[in-house]
Amino acid sequence: MSSLPDYEAPPPYVPPPSDAPSKTIVALGFFAPFQWLRAGWADMREHPCISGFYGLAFWLMAVVLGAVFRTSPEYTMTIASGCLLVGPFLAMGLYEVSRRREAGLQADLSSSLTCWASHIKSMGMLVLVLIVMELLWGRSSLVVFAVFFNTGMPSTSGVMDAIFNPQNWEFVAAYAIVGSAFAVLVFSISAVSIPMILDRDTDAISAAITSLEVMFHNTAVMLLWGGLIAGLIAVSLALPWGLGLLVAGPLLGHGSWYAYRGTVRWPQDVTVP
Repeated sequence: MSSLPDYEAPPPYVPPPSDAPSKTIVALGFFAPFQWLRAGWADMREHPCISGFYGLAFWLMAVVLGAVFRTSPEYTMTIASGCLLVGPFLAMGLYEVSRRREAGLQADLSSSLTCWASHIKSMGMLVLVLIVMELLWGRSSLVVFAVFFNTGMPSTSGVMDAIFNPQNWEFVAAYAIVGSAFAVLVFSISAVSIPMILDRDTDAISAAITSLEVMFHNTAVMLLWGGLIAGLIAVSLALPWGLGLLVAGPLLGHGSWYAYRGTVRWPQDVTVP
């Protein structure tokens, strides 16, 4: 009886090295966000009409948010979280203006409105992920209202007094914790992912991971940047009719492009006309 030949296992599969350019996450100085805002202001001055168009769009979002607050205050955080998600996508046109100006190309409103068309697959996936997060955030806010609010659902006229009633301190704490956690997570995923998709035409997962890496390697600076965004929006909304968003919206949009350019470096820049 002949013996069977010894079985030799095939060598393990080793994937070929990727030929995609590797990125470098830049170590930032603490005051870098102020430089991004300065560069964004220069873009606004260079293209006032385009910036004004997007500023008007951001202002209309604030008008909708105010209408929701007056009629259904319990849904305010839900709509606010939706605006937080929609804002970066709306600002994609502003990223395109800054990208073109940085590359020495002509920027116009038409190109800014259609810049997403060639990145629709990646943007669609990222939109899907963030919409799921927005739904979870909205549901969580309603659960917090139902579980922790001790004095009944507030009316429109007395919502602030009701929320800050001493009997509702547990609600304020829970709402702040849940809202902050979702806000930081959404900001971490979208901080540079959308500009990166526009610039490199990369997939949504790689862009989101890169954004998380930026947040991890420059946590203090990115938290300052997030704080500046929240602060400027809060001040804008505090002005009559929220008119400050006409300026703050496009300023933050242009600044977010420079936040990406300042935090992520590539071996060579690719200029896409």
